[in-house]
Amino acid sequence: MRLPAQTRAESSAAQYRTMIERIRYEGAYPTYERAEETARTVLTALGSQLDDASRTELAALLPPEAARLLHSAPPASRPLTGWAFVKQLAEQTGRSLATTRWDVGSVLTAVPHLVGSAVTDRAIAGLPSGYALLFGRPQLVQAA
Repeated sequence: MRLPAQTRAESSAAQYRTMIERIRYEGAYPTYERAEETARTVLTALGSQLDDASRTELAALLPPEAARLLHSAPPASRPLTGWAFVKQLAEQTGRSLATTRWDVGSVLTAVPHLVGSAVTDRAIAGLPSGYALLFGRPQLVQAA
């Protein structure tokens, strides 16, 4: 049974609100608007770091508003490590490194709740080192 278009849109909006409320809770942001601004900034930047397959897979499982953010920035010319990602985002936003690290973690730890562990693990595997920690996962390294 297919839902009418209006019901699907309402459901998508509710999923997006739920995602932002989770980010607001995780980041202890004082307002919904602050949490949403943070989500927009981080998801747009993350989208530029993901390969096409990972970006498409994540976007398919996120609310449409969040999916558009992942696709809104062109792919980066060179992938950044997790730390370089935080540093670049701090420079772009004018926020401190500590605040930016907090913001990134607040958004990215909400992602696995929406897309599941397997999809999150595949996305992390396609990124340079340092992103697992940003997603709230241990950073595992293989022995030489």
